[in-house]
Amino acid sequence: MCSHRPSCPATDSCAPHVVAAHPEQGWNLLCDGTIAFDDTGELLPDGSVVAPHRGPAERLAVAA
Repeated sequence: MCSHRPSCPATDSCAPHVVAAHPEQGWNLLCDGTIAFDDTGELLPDGSVVAPHRGPAERLAVAA
């Protein structure tokens, strides 16, 4: 359910979409009120926090 007005158009996906992008600051506002950060962390509309969820370091690419 989208909380912004006007409501989001219907899509095939239930996933919220970006309504305000701020790549220079490292975050995006989603249509459900969530702030999603580039480090994969999130700030939910109720004020709770989702910690960044990164993969294991051994899966990261190494520059030569």
